[in-house]
Amino acid sequence: MYSEGTYSTGIAYLLWFLSGFGVLGFHRFYLNKIGTGILWALTGGLGLVGAVYDFFTLPAQVRDANLRNRYMVSLAGAGYDTGLTRDSAALEEALRKLKTDRQGQESIERIILRTAKKNRGLATASEVALEGNIPIEKAKKYLEKLALDGHAELKITNEGVIVYLFPEFRAFGSGNEAGGPEFEDLGR
Repeated sequence: MYSEGTYSTGIAYLLWFLSGFGVLGFHRFYLNKIGTGILWALTGGLGLVGAVYDFFTLPAQVRDANLRNRYMVSLAGAGYDTGLTRDSAALEEALRKLKTDRQGQESIERIILRTAKKNRGLATASEVALEGNIPIEKAKKYLEKLALDGHAELKITNEGVIVYLFPEFRAFGSGNEAGGPEFEDLGR
């Protein structure tokens, strides 16, 4: 299981020293840089150049490793399956999934506005729920909030259906002239 602040700069420097001044790459294995740890071990710390580089950048590498660790903790806490490993491939996959979810999920406000635009300024909770694949109660809650904030008008059709009118998407003229339904004002 992950915990915050897993890696220590002191331990990283100790391992750097014990690995022949970074030549064997123990500090890189410690920081879960397995690939470069193997590379360091096979090439003598890239001919000492990588070992010297690590001496000066080790505090930043430890900070980065701790940051990656905290991301994994937060992703696991948010319900993303991180595989509970410190493997960078698991981190990459979890971050990719998070990014896809954020990009793939359209905001409810955008769904409402798209529905209203498509319906010449009118939207109902059931239309929004159907368009956005969300529960009707959630759609109704957001529509009511938009009406309370003054972005929409709450109306009732002559058939008794509650609709939300977004005037900026409405065709010029009254509802009858534009071929739309007739409304009774819902008193506030």
